[in-house]
Amino acid sequence: MKTSVTSQTKAYIQSHGLNVDSVISQIIQAYDEDLQGGDDVTSVATISADQESIGEFRTRATGVIAGLPIVQAALEMVGVRHSDVIIHCAHEVEAGTLLLRAKGNTRSMLLAERTALNFLGHLSGIASLTRRWVDEVKEFDVKIRDTRKTTPGLRELEKYAVRMGGGTNHRMSLSESALIKDNHIAAAGGVTSAFNKVRTKYPDVEIEVEVDTLEQLSEIIELRPDLILLDNMSVEDCRLAVELVRKRCQLEASGGLQLSNAKAYASTGVDYLAVGALTHSAPVLDIGLDLKAEI
Repeated sequence: MKTSVTSQTKAYIQSHGLNVDSVISQIIQAYDEDLQGGDDVTSVATISADQESIGEFRTRATGVIAGLPIVQAALEMVGVRHSDVIIHCAHEVEAGTLLLRAKGNTRSMLLAERTALNFLGHLSGIASLTRRWVDEVKEFDVKIRDTRKTTPGLRELEKYAVRMGGGTNHRMSLSESALIKDNHIAAAGGVTSAFNKVRTKYPDVEIEVEVDTLEQLSEIIELRPDLILLDNMSVEDCRLAVELVRKRCQLEASGGLQLSNAKAYASTGVDYLAVGALTHSAPVLDIGLDLKAEI
């Protein structure tokens, strides 16, 4: 198995805002997990070493596509010499849509199958769920945003999938910006104390503060944070928070959000809806690989 990809595939991965080395590392880890240092005993026993096939990745359900750069890299790394992307990421497609056609060694294609589909189905599931949220609130000036509730090791990919669905990303890491939450407030001796300590230690970092009451909001707004997270507040309290803040900073509603109440929260005038379910609860989009004998 190769541990690199062609310059064209590198450019394809980078064009989606992904780190090439990280993608390759995750694919290698997936193959190592599948093979455990051995062979694909079923394929080696039943398929000749030089057999060639055409493989077609097709959807079996309606959804939004994400993950094709990872599929192309996974195929290339096991020696599948040709793969043509038919549908671009971020497109919503019907069941039965051909996404990618590959041509190459049959054993290699079957080795790549599960790794490619695991990435493609999972990421497309996230993109599909994100699109549902985005469509639900499209009449309002609000953005659907993800959280750090991601699968360990897959954060970059899962947040990319959110973008493919039309959502926006919150911070990628703890070092990117500050989010002062209830436990920080308790440990620091209050919300004002916590805010001032962050601002003193990291004067240039963006600061978001979590509040769960309008009283806390009134206290923190005078400090002019970049963003305030309204945690588990009712629709009416979010509406009052918007009136209280008067655009002095951005507001994000979080906690208790569901598709069924997304419009109500969006109508309050908050800037973001934070939805952890985008990454931690998205169902896999059903996609399959169909092999055909090469003609």
